[in-house]
Amino acid sequence: VQLQASGGGLVQAGGSLRVSCAASGRTFSRADMGWFRQAPGKEREFVAARRSVGMSYYAASVKGRFTISRDNAKHTVYLQMNNLKPEDTAVYYCALRVSPLASGSFGYANLWDYWGQGTQVTVSS
Repeated sequence: VQLQASGGGLVQAGGSLRVSCAASGRTFSRADMGWFRQAPGKEREFVAARRSVGMSYYAASVKGRFTISRDNAKHTVYLQMNNLKPEDTAVYYCALRVSPLASGSFGYANLWDYWGQGTQVTVSS
């Protein structure tokens, strides 16, 4: 499995950006997909996750502003980010988990099986 993230960039506070992650391989349609981010000097943190069908989960810091979605036919997961804040500045990583995770475990980066290379999102004030 390979994950290729794209769509990062520079945006002003209050603006919007969508990042994408395309997956190769046959596991995508049944896998949990997630987004994490890592700011300079900080640990990687959970942002959002989406089951193969249905439920989405969000970190409290982004709930109501970010939306995770997926297109199983295109093997792609998206993260739509609205009302961006300077504190959202980070490298955003997509992740894939082959077997379903308990919802309370999404935040543990070491439980995810595959990672993309990351895409930089910078929010200016």
